[in-house]
Amino acid sequence: MMAQGKTITIWFLCLVVLLLLPCIATAAEETSFVAKPGCNETCGDFIVPYPFGIDDPICAKNEDFLLNCSRTTTPPKLYIGGKVLVYNVSVENSTVTVGIDAAAVCYNETGITWQFDQQIKLSESWTFSNSRNKFTALGCDNLGFMNDADGLFGSGCFSLCGNINVSSSEDGSCSGLGCCQTPIPKNLKTLNMTLGKVNSTSDYSRTGISCSYAFLTDPTLYNILDIDLFTNPTDLLEDDQYPRPPVVLDWVVGKDKCEASEGPSGYACGGPAGSTSCNKSDNGDGYRCLCMEGYFGNPYHPQGCQDIDECNDPKRYSCHGTCKNEPGNYTCSCPLGMHGDGKIACHGVRLIIIFAVIGAMSLFVIIIFLIFILCKRRRREMNFIKHGGSVLENQRVRIFKEEELIKATQNYNHLLGQGGFGSVYKGVLLDKTIIAVKKPRVDKKNLNIEFQHEIRIISQVNHKNVVKLLGLCLHTDVPLLVYEYISNGTLYDLLHKTRSSFLRSWKNCLKIAEETASALNYLHSSADPPIIHRDVKSANILLDEHHTAKVSDFGASVLIPTGQNGIATTAQGTPGYLDPEYLTTGNLTAKSDVYSFGVVLVELLTGHNPCTFTRFGKRSNLIQYFNSSLQDNNLFQILNVEAVDRIEREQIQEIANLAMNCMNNCGEKRPTMMEVAEVLGKLMRVSQANFLVQHNREETESLAGDFDLLLPSRGFENATSLMGCQLSESHLSESSSILNSDVSTV
Repeated sequence: MMAQGKTITIWFLCLVVLLLLPCIATAAEETSFVAKPGCNETCGDFIVPYPFGIDDPICAKNEDFLLNCSRTTTPPKLYIGGKVLVYNVSVENSTVTVGIDAAAVCYNETGITWQFDQQIKLSESWTFSNSRNKFTALGCDNLGFMNDADGLFGSGCFSLCGNINVSSSEDGSCSGLGCCQTPIPKNLKTLNMTLGKVNSTSDYSRTGISCSYAFLTDPTLYNILDIDLFTNPTDLLEDDQYPRPPVVLDWVVGKDKCEASEGPSGYACGGPAGSTSCNKSDNGDGYRCLCMEGYFGNPYHPQGCQDIDECNDPKRYSCHGTCKNEPGNYTCSCPLGMHGDGKIACHGVRLIIIFAVIGAMSLFVIIIFLIFILCKRRRREMNFIKHGGSVLENQRVRIFKEEELIKATQNYNHLLGQGGFGSVYKGVLLDKTIIAVKKPRVDKKNLNIEFQHEIRIISQVNHKNVVKLLGLCLHTDVPLLVYEYISNGTLYDLLHKTRSSFLRSWKNCLKIAEETASALNYLHSSADPPIIHRDVKSANILLDEHHTAKVSDFGASVLIPTGQNGIATTAQGTPGYLDPEYLTTGNLTAKSDVYSFGVVLVELLTGHNPCTFTRFGKRSNLIQYFNSSLQDNNLFQILNVEAVDRIEREQIQEIANLAMNCMNNCGEKRPTMMEVAEVLGKLMRVSQANFLVQHNREETESLAGDFDLLLPSRGFENATSLMGCQLSESHLSESSSILNSDVSTV
């Protein structure tokens, strides 16, 4: 019987424990971690939160936050430094309300009988709250003055009573009669308060008032009627009766900014990452801590702010479905078959209807998807055949799948540039190769013919200064060309958009010119059959990460049949760069590329755009302006490049003459690209030697002798004065008018 009684008792106790577990968990959750572990957190009824501590320095963050609890009084009182009485501590607002004795002056009919000037100096972590406190002077004919210890600030106010024997309004606020108030500045850590009369002839007995006071206080916390102006403080029996208005102090836990304080050490905000926030103080230097939304507790405590489990408090945090607690928040999902915001309301629909609709829609989607896949596959096969895939796949060129390029370009999301041909997009293949995908415009006529033409041209080119074709995509509606990616963009962009300082260096400009000429010479002399680019311009010269020039865009290029020097064709190109002889006669030769290259040289030298060049606010001809400057010996006044020594100045002069030779109106008078490349190659070698052996002047000058091998300057001559050019005056007139009109660009 005894054993049975003990068993019943044990089961009863277990049941009680199970019933109390939720309450215990809730109580533990609501623990705010007030004081530092092992430290006393109360002084009488006053709760002291960390970073403050009582009595023992180890319980406070530092000496500034150490408070003294005087238990000799009933109830016990809390002090800062044993002298300043503490009324309130707010962790949330980072404030402490204290009582500070008012400055006072007392007098009788004969004059001043007693005077007390207040001087306050706060520690490093404290400042007087400029948003809460006001300097107040109370009394008749009273002049209150305040200043800081360093003499950087001073202010005050005066109050007059006239014949009225009251010093404040009946509601205890400072009305202006016998009372005045003025704000204090930010970042104030020291304060001296003194009192005096408005003038030395004041009648001390006129108002019957015994004393005047000056003090700092929060007007919302203090009623000035509590100060007895008719009693001398020396007559008070208890010290507690002396006016000690409440003053609000702002405090910070760190001297640095939040950014400088965050880290494994020296950061005062406690708790898990993301539970507290560091806010810069708006009253002086330093910062304070706050609990983030969804957290509670003391942000300065080592345990810091704790996550609120909203699911355990459904009265405050509503949930009409399944509640799931998350750090700083919670989610509430509606039950299966219902929809809506679970935190607000869930609206239900029958599960049978849901399953039936889902099944029907799924079947419909699957059928549509299969039809789409079959049609897409069939369309790709037709595109592949239409674009000549059966022939190209047997050549040494990679055939890309459309999915590869879509993935590489992130669905053509990174646009590099646009033109008459279409658009170019940047992409990255699976092997980390960076590519440029050329995607022609869908609405362009004769697209397939132009595509086959460009493939035929580019497949014959293999030169370090020509953009390399990596492969093709033939399964799309428009065929795609995949080129190597050139990271630094076009020469046009560097000259006219970013105006790069890189092109201010003559050595860099010479290198770009030499490499471009090398590529064009390769097209004219080494390709079989020879290739005329037909659209040489700065926008078609790309620069890689080493600023190596790469000639691109062969959409307008022409193959010259063996045994011929040129071909009759419709004029195509870019205004400003187009050969006037080709434009007039329609006869395309390699010298047309030479002319365009000469324009690029002028563009490099001057930094001006030949298509949009203006002078004095009007459109002007850059070539004529360059020629006249050269003839008038004003070349170096119009240059964009800088010469660092004599050799570079001579090279610039030589290139200017070379550019004018290239732009001779008569094609037969122009040098070949081979001659141009040789000239630039020699200049490049001189430039490199000048850089490497500039300490050896004799060797540099001997290398500079290569200038004697350069082509003689032939000047810029008008076509009508040259016997070698068979152009009539009417042809030249027609050429001039056509140059001022738009020319189609491929």
